[in-house]
Amino acid sequence: MLTKTSFTIRLHPNDDVVIARTQLVSGTTLLDENVKISGLVPPGHKVATRAIAPGEPVKRYNQIIGFAKRAIAPGEHVHLHNLAMGEFTRDYAFGADVKPTRYAAQPATFMGIVRPDGRVATRNYIGILSTVNCSATVAHGIADAFKGAALQKFPNVDGVVALTHGSGCGMDVQGESMQVLRRTLGGYAKHANFAGALIVGLGCEANQISALLGAEALHEGPLLRTFSIQDTGGTAKAIARGVAMIDEMLPHANDVARQSVPASHLTLGLQCGGSDGYSGITANPALGAAVDLLVRHGGTAILSETPEIYGAEHLLTRRAVSREVGEKLIERIKWWEEYTARNRGEMNNNPSPGNKAGGLTTILEKSLGAVAKGGTTNLVAVYEYAEAITAKGFVYMDTPGYDPVSATGQVAGGANMICFTTGRGSAYGCAPSPSLKLATNTALWERQEEDIDINCGEIVDGTATVDVMGERFFRLMLETASGKKSKSELHGYGQNEFVPWYLGAVM
Repeated sequence: MLTKTSFTIRLHPNDDVVIARTQLVSGTTLLDENVKISGLVPPGHKVATRAIAPGEPVKRYNQIIGFAKRAIAPGEHVHLHNLAMGEFTRDYAFGADVKPTRYAAQPATFMGIVRPDGRVATRNYIGILSTVNCSATVAHGIADAFKGAALQKFPNVDGVVALTHGSGCGMDVQGESMQVLRRTLGGYAKHANFAGALIVGLGCEANQISALLGAEALHEGPLLRTFSIQDTGGTAKAIARGVAMIDEMLPHANDVARQSVPASHLTLGLQCGGSDGYSGITANPALGAAVDLLVRHGGTAILSETPEIYGAEHLLTRRAVSREVGEKLIERIKWWEEYTARNRGEMNNNPSPGNKAGGLTTILEKSLGAVAKGGTTNLVAVYEYAEAITAKGFVYMDTPGYDPVSATGQVAGGANMICFTTGRGSAYGCAPSPSLKLATNTALWERQEEDIDINCGEIVDGTATVDVMGERFFRLMLETASGKKSKSELHGYGQNEFVPWYLGAVM
């Protein structure tokens, strides 16, 4: 536990920088480091603890976060003006840190909804999916009919939600973008948190309903219905038809009861958004501690956001259970390098302006903090975007770093809960899976408590340890999986955050 008297946080004896716990003014002496501050250093930002020569690597977490652009003096603020990206060799050391998983003797439980096929849900929605943007208005029109008091007779149904998107046409029917879109829609249609699903098309789009059903092995029945607007005769008739189909599903969807199930049925999607200099010190390690607990109780956690593990991938390959798993992760890293290059970008375009304002300077630094969400257990599998997650334990899914796109892929893969750390503030939600948010600092918690579920700033404040916060959050996860609403659910978030990854040209 940190002491309340220290002005800074040292993460490793070999680090060249420490992190400010409060705003530091020129002339302040850091007794722990025997360094005097020159200039102003905002909270969460870095201070040099030794003289650093131009071009020399700078370490945080005992890992390289960049290279000095010029000479940096002890006590100087280290940020964009004097620290930059640079190339260096990573030692992938495939499997070097693999260790046996210590499983819990008495598995934790939560109150879940067991589907007829044995899958377990944390929520009980009916979903309306659009094949194409052209059917989005009809999909929302159908969902709107079930707002307010419309579901009073069906107390076990959490809601009827429309999840629409901006593509589905103007794209190569056989191309990668279409494959990803269909895999995403198929994953949602099959999701355990949907008691039933309705798929609405226009009729003439590239993403035909019949092709979607065939590609994703979906079969129509009482709880999976489809139709197109053109065949139905227009907007008003299509909405009426959709409402009638949902009316038929509701009694079936309502016929459920929660029961005690092992925590092994939890699949978490791990996200961080609006990260700051504290993310890798507080909320991300606390979430990682909760992930370790979940894995030891037989559950699954999905780390993603490939552009935000860049520069830290060697820490994950060391935990890969096989060389094949580790090399699959590196293949995705190389794909992203090529993808950004052909789009005239670079991996260091991330961090965002908000990340930088919060103290993060390079993608290397951001990534090293981001991977802490994944805890310390073995990496057992690597998946492509929206691919169904079948392994138990800690896994990786390749996604962009943009949170709505990334979480959409995780939910399509089967995540029945999202856990989202933030240092700058977030108001994200993700139907049909509840989303829990963790604040990295107490100032954010006090400012935006109505959107955030737990304050990990207590770690910086010196009132809790990472392990204590991890245990506390693990219990909150179980309560939420049992039906307790998250802050984002109370505010009604979730329908507008469905954003499948679009990869190709719009034609």
